[in-house]
Amino acid sequence: MFKWKRTSILLLAAVLVFALAACNGNNGGGGNGATNSGAESADGNAVDTSEFVKISYLVLGDKPKNGQFDAALKKVNEMMKEKINAELEWKWIEWADWQTKYNLALASGESIDLITIGTDWLDTWGNAQRGAFMNLDELLPKYAPETWNSIPEEDWAQSKYNGKIVLIPENDYTQWVNHGFFYRGDWAKEAGITEPIKDWEGIEKYLRYIKDNKPDVIPWDAASGTQTWGGFVQSYTDQLELPISTGFLPVFTTKSWDERFAVTSPIFEDVFVQYATMMKSWADQGFWREDALNNKGNNRDALKAGLSGLDQHHTQTFSGLRVEMDKAQPGSELQMFPFSRTRGTNLMELSITHGGTSVGAHSKHPERALMAYDLIRNNEEIYRLINYGIEGVQYEIKDGLRTRPAGYDEAKHGYYSDFWGGRVDKFEIPSDTSWDQIDETLYAEYEKIKKQYVYGQFVFDKTPIDAELTAISQVTGELGPAIVLGKVGDPAKAVEEFRNKLKQAGYDKVLAELQKQLDAYKAQMGE
Repeated sequence: MFKWKRTSILLLAAVLVFALAACNGNNGGGGNGATNSGAESADGNAVDTSEFVKISYLVLGDKPKNGQFDAALKKVNEMMKEKINAELEWKWIEWADWQTKYNLALASGESIDLITIGTDWLDTWGNAQRGAFMNLDELLPKYAPETWNSIPEEDWAQSKYNGKIVLIPENDYTQWVNHGFFYRGDWAKEAGITEPIKDWEGIEKYLRYIKDNKPDVIPWDAASGTQTWGGFVQSYTDQLELPISTGFLPVFTTKSWDERFAVTSPIFEDVFVQYATMMKSWADQGFWREDALNNKGNNRDALKAGLSGLDQHHTQTFSGLRVEMDKAQPGSELQMFPFSRTRGTNLMELSITHGGTSVGAHSKHPERALMAYDLIRNNEEIYRLINYGIEGVQYEIKDGLRTRPAGYDEAKHGYYSDFWGGRVDKFEIPSDTSWDQIDETLYAEYEKIKKQYVYGQFVFDKTPIDAELTAISQVTGELGPAIVLGKVGDPAKAVEEFRNKLKQAGYDKVLAELQKQLDAYKAQMGE
């Protein structure tokens, strides 16, 4: 109700300001040099933009330090100034302890205008439940009309909390972010591995070969925060990941595609002991550093330098890294073992709300924020500046492909914006930095086994078990990292301790509540 009132007040204020401006005649702005005092809204009426405002946009990632993003944003803001009398300010939540920082930023009451969201990894529904986002139902048609009209009704339906739109989905962007291991094809052949690796035992054989034959290489220079448990579950069970955050380790899943509304936990099954035992074995074999729990190094840089033999991330990352490795380590033939390959049964498509954008509940300029977003998503020139940087500096287009200009230097000209809140296929330019065989290899493999994402409209109400979920997250954060990196004495005892702590934290209560809400969701979906 409060948000409805706030929205109504803001709209009324906008109408009054427009009416006053109309009475006074068009005086060309508020004395700030603006050339634009009125942008046209969807209903053909002018929107008052006489006051210059700054629009903040919260993104996740480490802030670029070479000045290239600032240079591109300056050009974007020249256009923003001209079109809507506003400027964008990028605010970065850096990767170190990003979950805590992100949630604290949303809970702080700070005025944030635009916010990157993700229902399956950024606790978006939980933050919506805590009132972090503004209701956009009435604002979108007027202030972001192109976005509003381009997104179909069924996709808006997946963007609602308590029947109100609280986010703009990234519904028109093709991507695969399923995870797996990246390994060097040349070293795998040396190890006698001639077929694509399809299980963790194959990865172990590969790492063992590096350990025995590459004395200057760390088989996997894993850093603190490394997390592979979810991948092991995907490889060796049919259980489906749920969009429920339990901190460092995922605890709750559903049983399978056929039983996709039946909650369970792999933590309490043999697969967790198998995982802990394998990670202990890998640690004991010296596949990563002794001090891996405190290692702050960059494994990907080590891989590109030929000093590490393995990496772990998703398919989109692999596509670009394959090209980088072909240049940095010619002949390396980087390969990906997607965790879904082991059984060939466990791969869901990506949710359209894996990425997206919300407006902060305490935004001082929600109308202008949506106008800015509408430009980012629908103005091709702005879109390219945000996503690719400056043409001629970061890229040029040859034969329909985005390529590096002559003299390009990654340290000097490298660019990223971490904009994952509204990419659209129509403006994407294929890049020569993406592997040109990705479609006929991994994407073709996924197409054969993929299943529809089914939890897009599942909004988990944490209220009844909020304290227990917090306690469970504390357990996974305290005991999880040592299990993942094999830094435990007896893996079976470590698993038992982990399970006992989860029980003490309220595991059974959360499981029962989750099942109750999934039963209701199943009925809602008519299944």
